[in-house]
Amino acid sequence: MNFKNEISKLIKNASKITVSEDIIEIPPDSKMGDYAFPCFILAKELKKSPIEIAKDISKKIQPNNYISEIKQIGPYINFFVKKDILSKEVLEKIYNEKEKYGNNLAKPQTILLEGWQPNTHKAFHIGHIRNAVLGEVLARIFEFNGNKVIKSSYMGDIGAHVAKWIWYFTKYYEGKIPKTNVSKWSGQIYTKATLKSKENEKYLNEIHEIHKKLEDGDKNLVKLWKETRKLCLDDIWNIVKELDSHIDRAYFESEVEQPGIKKVKELEKLGMAKLSEGAIIMDLEKHKLGVFVLLKSNGASLYSTKDIALAYLKSKEYKFDLSLYVVASEQDHHFRQLFKTLELINYKDSKKVKHVSYGVVKLKDGKMSSRLGNIILYEDFRDRLLEKVEKQIKARNLPEKQKDSIVKDIAFGAMKFTMLNQDSVKEIVFDYDKALSFEGETGPYIQYSRARACSVLKKVNEKISANFKFSKLETNEEKEILKLLKNYPNIVLKSGEEYKPHIITRYLLDLSQAFNLYYHKYKIIQEDLDLQKARLLLVFAVKEILKSGLNLLSINAPEIM
Repeated sequence: MNFKNEISKLIKNASKITVSEDIIEIPPDSKMGDYAFPCFILAKELKKSPIEIAKDISKKIQPNNYISEIKQIGPYINFFVKKDILSKEVLEKIYNEKEKYGNNLAKPQTILLEGWQPNTHKAFHIGHIRNAVLGEVLARIFEFNGNKVIKSSYMGDIGAHVAKWIWYFTKYYEGKIPKTNVSKWSGQIYTKATLKSKENEKYLNEIHEIHKKLEDGDKNLVKLWKETRKLCLDDIWNIVKELDSHIDRAYFESEVEQPGIKKVKELEKLGMAKLSEGAIIMDLEKHKLGVFVLLKSNGASLYSTKDIALAYLKSKEYKFDLSLYVVASEQDHHFRQLFKTLELINYKDSKKVKHVSYGVVKLKDGKMSSRLGNIILYEDFRDRLLEKVEKQIKARNLPEKQKDSIVKDIAFGAMKFTMLNQDSVKEIVFDYDKALSFEGETGPYIQYSRARACSVLKKVNEKISANFKFSKLETNEEKEILKLLKNYPNIVLKSGEEYKPHIITRYLLDLSQAFNLYYHKYKIIQEDLDLQKARLLLVFAVKEILKSGLNLLSINAPEIM
């Protein structure tokens, strides 16, 4: 039963005006009804105030087989649906579709999504976790909604930071190269290199000389760069695997630097870009975007140089409807300049590019900096979470064979949820105690709710069925759960359209809270077998949707905890 479609028909019969069911809203409070029609949309045509229209139309509509009550509240007409119809529609659909329930296949697109932007020769820290998890989750949401997603990464593997790292490594480092946690080790060297380089100005000249030799192809330095780059990348791919991510195409700064320099010089020859004090620039002043420097006066490349070449390379390799750049808000201005430049130089896909901006992760005492070493490393965060979970479940009677996987599922669930449970446009002020907590609004809370639903179903040696009296589900708590379940497709769709996974995290928390309240208040297993069947199917539906939502968030859902 499409309740919105039914309400749309009732409105048309009463007003003689066809209205789209997309206009029909869900009230913020269930006491106000299950659906609400805003009469503002009819004010111009009917030449009355929205409140008058709501009064007139509500009087003409009577309860029917689907609607139990109609109530006018200000400029809204609110509708209460019949509980048995609601439960039958929602539960039968979830029972039949299971993990496919909620997907929206209306307008599939091919989306090229760029996330995962760590640098080699630097540490992978909690800021990178947010970038990685956000990109992976958005891709999963898009795919769930029927889109084809090409997941790409863009990593900084050349430049001044690499030259500085190699300078310190060749001149001062005396230790061994570790076999694990290379990212952590390379980050420590980079921090030491930065601090050491500030001790004497001649060190900066030495670093500059190494940078130049690398660009000129010095055999020994290039060999060392390739060897250490591989070590760093191997470790990054291990982290990709640990975070349960997948990358279809890895792009590197080293592969777009020279094509970028060539392209920028062509733009200058064609008159699309111009020389300014030896540098090549795009003058974007009339677009209120200032000056976009494309190439330094000494011929050295910039982010802009490489980003232009990267855009052309993406279009050469893939045909897409949308190209997304999931990059922190620090780069907002850069992308406004880049996209305007791509438009002005007639890049064929300039209308398909979009920056998905997100807030950076900061510490309580300010911004993180790899150069200064005031960062929280991925490895340290991961290991502390794993240690905490291991201690917490030690006393529980869990199967020995499953303990390790359960510990990992809970620890990584906590890690990812911390990065997702906030509007992505907002900064995260990282709090270690809060991130390590499993109480309150956390990933483990949702995982535990799902495990509880699994436990209820395991206690009953009975096949779940959709053959029972749906009128048995008549409590307000049951109706609240049913309404949440029914709204899941809208939640997933909205989350994808707005690029905001926190819409799903909020939904899963609400569903978990509603289910736990219900679990504590009512007996699921009881003598009334029809009621038991109804409640078991409700529990089954909650279990399926919690798993589906957690999967979209790239979080595993263990059946026992």
